[in-house]
Amino acid sequence: MTSLRRLLSGRLRRARRRAATAPPYAFTVRRGLRVPMDDGVELRADLYLPLGTVEPPLPTVVVRSPYGRHGSLTHAPALAGEGFTVLVQSCRGTGGSGGSFRPQLDEQRDGMATHRWVRRQPWFSGTVATYGESYLGYVQWAVAGRMCRDDPGHAPDALCLNVTMADFGAVTWNNGAFSLGGSLGWSRRMALRGVRGALVRARLARWPDRKLAEAFDVLPLSRADTVVAGHPIAWYQDWLAHEKLSDDYWTRQSHTASVPDVTAPVYMATGWYDIFLPWQLRNYAQLVAAGRPPRLTIGPWGHRGDRSPFLAESIAFLKEHFAGVPAARPVPVRAFLTGADQWRELPAWPPPGTVAQRWYLHPDGLLDAAVPAGGSTRYTYDPDRPTPALGGPGPAPGPVDNSAHERRADVVVFRGPPLEHAVVLAGEPVAHVRFRSTAASADVFVRICDVHPDGRSMSVCDGIRRLGGVGTSATDPRPDEDGFVELAVPLWPAFHRFAAGHRVAVQVSSGAHPRYARNPGSGEPAATATTTVRARQEISHDGAHPSRLDLPVWT
Repeated sequence: MTSLRRLLSGRLRRARRRAATAPPYAFTVRRGLRVPMDDGVELRADLYLPLGTVEPPLPTVVVRSPYGRHGSLTHAPALAGEGFTVLVQSCRGTGGSGGSFRPQLDEQRDGMATHRWVRRQPWFSGTVATYGESYLGYVQWAVAGRMCRDDPGHAPDALCLNVTMADFGAVTWNNGAFSLGGSLGWSRRMALRGVRGALVRARLARWPDRKLAEAFDVLPLSRADTVVAGHPIAWYQDWLAHEKLSDDYWTRQSHTASVPDVTAPVYMATGWYDIFLPWQLRNYAQLVAAGRPPRLTIGPWGHRGDRSPFLAESIAFLKEHFAGVPAARPVPVRAFLTGADQWRELPAWPPPGTVAQRWYLHPDGLLDAAVPAGGSTRYTYDPDRPTPALGGPGPAPGPVDNSAHERRADVVVFRGPPLEHAVVLAGEPVAHVRFRSTAASADVFVRICDVHPDGRSMSVCDGIRRLGGVGTSATDPRPDEDGFVELAVPLWPAFHRFAAGHRVAVQVSSGAHPRYARNPGSGEPAATATTTVRARQEISHDGAHPSRLDLPVWT
């Protein structure tokens, strides 16, 4: 009898919890709808329909994904439970949809055709919102600006964008450096779509693993996809073959230029350690400059942020705009201040009151506001033993202790004195490094760290830029008579508090492998280069052209 009472009591408690958390609407799902594209190809979609009358009507949410239509990524069940009609569509060549999958290239035409089709359906609720993260956000940018400008009657009425950007080429070739870890890892996962069994796919796609780690070290880079997938991957080969972002291959899949044309309200969420962070915040700045500032949340997570409030805040945002629900927060920007572990509510990003501070790199390893008298700092970079990636955006995002890393011979460090008062970094720092190399091509990788009194050197943000090589454009700086080039290296945006007694440190090295493919130094095309050149690198502290860090400080 006691066991029976416990069983019944447990069931009652669980039923009460389910009732307390149950969404307000039940819904039905129609699976495998066929959506015709302009060229006759049909894309598969699932439709989630709330039961009963939703008053006032909420928008139909369109989610387009190359990863399948399951609800754990699309959040369709949660959205439908809140009263939204939801269409989840598999992109061309994925999830049973017709055609061949060509990343980025077909999303504008297919997305526009889908939006026109949705508005003709009997279940259409009267307005359209788009929703999704990463690639699911890119497909929103692909249609929004173009349709707002050329076809406003079918354009989305609101956008909800998480950890995404409008131009994937810019992250693939970040200032001339190839993003090997992300590009090869993603290509492998997509190439495994046909492997039977979710557990098998998950095990094979785990990063890092033996095959992927092996592929990261392969030269030429054009063989790495065969190592991980057993065959060449067409788009990976295309990415490697087009080192210049000015190539038509990249410009026709970039939607950055049309971002200011978006007239619909926009909600964005991202993380300080997300792989797309700088470009998403630049898209935010484009909309601010156009007079349509988005709602923005930036938190202490990476690309897969389980703590991100994206779903809840998107629902609140859409209900505010379409159902008259009062605003859930009083200011447009909510950002997490690292180093202080505090959320801050701000009128804009970067926050008003930010001023530039200039910190100079000295030959004795000092980072200081005084201009150095001269001298240089030297180190050697060996592409056969590349400087490893540590922290930052990637499979294990977040701050990492660099104290051991900074003892490497191929990493030079400049440290400021202990701070007399707290300093808050708020924005996108830029390092200006006067640099030369004995190799035909070299990378300059710069990282800012927060040095604690106990000696820990915790990563804050970083950035990279390539000198020389095939991707060099006519606008890149040219060497002076001494062979030095003044390189501007933009670093990841940050919102970080350096506490009193801490020190600001700047690292300079020539790589972060495998986050970025090693620079072999030969100046050959990245896809086919096999020759490696051990390079002697030099940073100039000449008083007329000193290397420095421009730090945006919030006062």
